[in-house]
Order: sequence, then structure tokens, then C-alpha cells
Amino acid sequence: MEHRRDYPGLLKSIGVDETSNRVSVLEIIGNSPSPMTAVEVYNTINRTRKVNRVTIYRILELFVKKQLIERISGGDRAYRYGFKIGRDSGHVGHPHFYCTRCGHMQCLSPESVPLDTHPFERSFAGVVKRVEIRIDGLCRNCLRCGSKN
Repeated sequence: MEHRRDYPGLLKSIGVDETSNRVSVLEIIGNSPSPMTAVEVYNTINRTRKVNRVTIYRILELFVKKQLIERISGGDRAYRYGFKIGRDSGHVGHPHFYCTRCGHMQCLSPESVPLDTHPFERSFAGVVKRVEIRIDGLCRNCLRCGSKN
């Protein structure tokens, strides 16, 4: 979660013009405790003003291309979006948990699944730019409802 950020400043830092829609998308993603789907971002913006759904998808794609946010794969084939790790965000790499029943994705602490890429990097003739860890299962709420599927 990225409270009280200079969202217009972030746009300027990546060479993108500031628009109310772009700032709103950053605020929504930054204030969310977990990665959000494009539909969730769209629905959140539409609570206060009407925006074209395609506009939201284009903004998200622009931010991914400019490496401001990252696209995180979900178990339901819908991507989630969150701030890019390390981009002046104080955002550190961490795994995610995806509930296969309700579709909720939550951030896990970096210590919950330790990852050391150094042995891989020493034996691999390439450069690791990103590692994504997603654990699929059932969240507490779904378990309370009695489903184990």
C-alpha cells in the first residue's frame, strides 16, 4: 500500500502527461492493500465518475510498459496490477496468495517464502529481471464457509 505518494510526480518521472484518469488509477492501485484487476480499478473509478473501460486498460498497459506498475498473473487468467518493486516506492518483492474459490489475491510478507536467486544466477547465462511467486489455495474466509474445493 502506497499512501500519500506524489502521483503526479511519478507520472512526470516516467515522461507521461498528467491526466485525472492516470492519477486516479495510480491512487487506486497505491491505496489498495493487494493487487487489483483492471475491472476492480474500473469499478472503483466509476463510483465517482464515468470512465471508458478501454481507457483504464490503456492506462494500465502504459504504466506496465513504462515499468511504473507490474502485471501479476492470477489463477483465474485475470491479471492484477501493483506498484513496480523498487521503483522509488519502498515496495519490496514479495509472494502473493491467490484463493482459487473467491479469486481474492493478497500480498504475503517477503519472509514467508524466502527466495535466494544467487545460485541460479551463478549457473544461468542470463540476467534475472523479475521473479513472481504465487501460491494458490483457499483463503480463511472460504475455509470458514466450509468449502475445501
